[in-house]
Amino acid sequence: MPIGITDTTMRDGHQSLWATRMRTVDMAGAAEMMDAVGFHSMEVWGGATFDVCLRFLGEDPWERLRELKRRIKRTPLQMLLRGQSLVGYQHYPDDVVEAFVAKAVENGIDIIRVFDALNDIRNLETSIRAGKKAGARVQAAVVYTVSPVHTEEHYLETAAALVRMGADSVCIKDMAGLLAPYTAYELVKMFKEKLGVPVQLHSHYIGGLALGTYLKGVEAGADVVDTALAPLAFGASQPPAETLVRALKNTPYDTGLDLSALFEASRYFEKLRQDYGQERGVTRINDMRVFDHQVPGGMISNLISQLEEQKAVDKLPRVLEEIPRVREELGYPPLVTPTSQIVGTQAVLNVITGERYKLVPGEVRAYVQGLYGRPPAPVDEKVKAKILGGRPEYECRPADLLTPGMEKAREEAGELALSEEDRLSYALFPLAAKKFFEYRAGRAVPGYPPDSGRKPAVRKVKSPITEEDLEMNLQEIKELVRLINQTDIHELALENNNLKVAIRKGSGMAVQASGVALDPAGEEGGQETGSGRKNPHRDSIQAGEGVHPVKSPMVGTFYSAPAPGAPPFVNVGDMVVKGQVLCIVEAMKLMNEIEAEVSGQVLEILVENGSPVEYGQPMFLIKASN
Repeated sequence: MPIGITDTTMRDGHQSLWATRMRTVDMAGAAEMMDAVGFHSMEVWGGATFDVCLRFLGEDPWERLRELKRRIKRTPLQMLLRGQSLVGYQHYPDDVVEAFVAKAVENGIDIIRVFDALNDIRNLETSIRAGKKAGARVQAAVVYTVSPVHTEEHYLETAAALVRMGADSVCIKDMAGLLAPYTAYELVKMFKEKLGVPVQLHSHYIGGLALGTYLKGVEAGADVVDTALAPLAFGASQPPAETLVRALKNTPYDTGLDLSALFEASRYFEKLRQDYGQERGVTRINDMRVFDHQVPGGMISNLISQLEEQKAVDKLPRVLEEIPRVREELGYPPLVTPTSQIVGTQAVLNVITGERYKLVPGEVRAYVQGLYGRPPAPVDEKVKAKILGGRPEYECRPADLLTPGMEKAREEAGELALSEEDRLSYALFPLAAKKFFEYRAGRAVPGYPPDSGRKPAVRKVKSPITEEDLEMNLQEIKELVRLINQTDIHELALENNNLKVAIRKGSGMAVQASGVALDPAGEEGGQETGSGRKNPHRDSIQAGEGVHPVKSPMVGTFYSAPAPGAPPFVNVGDMVVKGQVLCIVEAMKLMNEIEAEVSGQVLEILVENGSPVEYGQPMFLIKASN
């Protein structure tokens, strides 16, 4: 039986290797070429692509889908949908799910692959029903992982229930590359014998097993497998299409794809890879530790990116050690979005704060409450008590607790939203969508979009500057400070020769050289920063007996209110109690509620709403109660 190939280059490939930074114009340039290859389908949308378009690229994800559909006329377009979480990191009301799925199909999606991170089939009911109603082929995925509670019986029961719900096919989704070849053979064989629908196999190359897993899966009867073109394959991505096509050539499983057409498309993406400044996907010894920490492909690149943002990439080994511990305590959730972000971000916070569960994002708390679904195993009782602090737990389908969301989104998005698709973008990502709408309307949005133009998604590490360079630059900076003090300029930020300088009248100056914070005289010292160094100038605004500064525990974006248009958590002059939420710092794809560590009065709010904050940056001053 010939084997079908789903190409993931334009979705999972660059999500796993390039932090999802491929731009629409570059996808469009290869669209007709890829359409001519003869793939079973092309996965081009969903997953993190929607979020990244709005948040980082300043692009409309809906327009990306329409543009690709205009160019790809023969090959079915496929998307990845996170069940009740759609393309986000939380559950959305049923009316939002139904509207989103309908518009996705209307704009060009032919096949919807749906999954739930916890294999809680209750979270797939609405999206499967909506996909079928809209006329799409619905493929339900069973998330594969390894734990004491994830057995072959569990997978078969889950898959059978999904077929009864109406799934047209089933995918074994091995997001971490943990599925071993002979296990794949048994699992695929069992699915083919028991389910009566096509079976697709999805894996990642991260630990080096995936190609062997595919070959054994094909022998067992798999109908379709996922690959990427070689420039975006290997490593954390999928196996390369070219290798699998050659391996199956002149066998009963021959894909029928033309290798010369594949290599023509690969040349395009190889040039693109070089333009983006990206490395090829490789499997390193540290990557093979996936068999221990089970961190999936897409999560690895995002973890590194998150730690770079937090100026803590050196802590990656400790984070990888912490992830399995957090996962066990939270009931062995499979590490796939959004539970990969939930577990991974909590592990990062445990490491960078130096105290386990000192800072708990709202999403982690919601997971423990049951608002993402039923954990595969019970959550550790001690950890649960620390996270919940007396908050309630829920046993029902999480979406049953949600009120309809589309009317609210329509009202709040207002005139900035030009279509129902815009209103859906707002319903899913209100803060990011609002910035994009304003940017699209020609308004100045400070710091947006962060990635404006084709450039490396992963920043290269700069070489340290010499002591002579440092001395020369600091002399120039001192002269600059003197000149600014004689002008009407109140604030200035610049970067030159590996030196980052921020000068604000009345608040001192911060200088950072290759990750080392310095005082104006060029001496290290002062308060801790994300690089492990110190900056004494942050202390200059913390004077006063009994005044407690609330500092950002991470690099992120400061939000004074829980949602656009909502009243702020606190105002200057308010009395607060220990544990009261003061603000949100959005970081690592999660909304992190920052709580007061003392009771007292809010003397000053030091950050503007929507502004970026650095690790250790003071955000509030609170006069502690006696």
